[in-house]
Amino acid sequence: MTISSNIVEFRSVSYSAGGTRIIDDLKFEVRGGEILVLLGESGCGKTTTLKLINRLLEPTSGEVFVDGKATTDWDPIALRRRIGYVLQDGGLFPHMNVRDNAALVLTITDAMRDTAQARADEMLSLVGLDPSKFGSRYPHELSGGQRQRVGVARALASDPELLLLDEPFGALDAITRTRLQREFADLVHRLGKTAVFVTHDLHEAMLLASRIALMDKGHIVLMDDAEGFRDSTEPLVRAYLDTIAIPA
Repeated sequence: MTISSNIVEFRSVSYSAGGTRIIDDLKFEVRGGEILVLLGESGCGKTTTLKLINRLLEPTSGEVFVDGKATTDWDPIALRRRIGYVLQDGGLFPHMNVRDNAALVLTITDAMRDTAQARADEMLSLVGLDPSKFGSRYPHELSGGQRQRVGVARALASDPELLLLDEPFGALDAITRTRLQREFADLVHRLGKTAVFVTHDLHEAMLLASRIALMDKGHIVLMDDAEGFRDSTEPLVRAYLDTIAIPA
């Protein structure tokens, strides 16, 4: 895999809500072609950081850049159409069938409406769901893993350069979760995408990440690859590593 120029940059970004500072002076970049994992416990600012990238939130101070342009200078709809967004359990609409869920982003614009269904079928096949078998089903007729695949297919349908994923595999059983993690990492690398992936699970971070950004109380404590993370003497890193240590 080739890592290219920065796709996302945080320049001294802080975010506050209700008088509480959630993100504090974040400075980092997301390189083209990598999977950057934001790792940390609930409330550390991971999801807020993700939402700052696609302008669901705007910085209280500092600037977030996507493709060299501040998010506040982007039209928010145009920005979000360039970014695939995957939520836990896929974030599917229950009244829409699988094919329509996968095609949703494409049907928003007239330019892509005519090819939306064919593109949706192509993406469903890419994530291992036969569109002739699953296209007419509804989310409640799918397993958790299948719903998550549809969510990934929808995120990929508009061919975005950047994917944002907020604990997408967190609700799945361990075997399904591990299988989808490996498939997702292979898919991102094969398609040449860039991804920012939120999780609280160190094993998932180690499996997926080009680099891991460990967050605590709105700060990045450490940003490194899996080997550097494993070798770090930072106390919070050691505490995380203890969670996956195998007792003697």
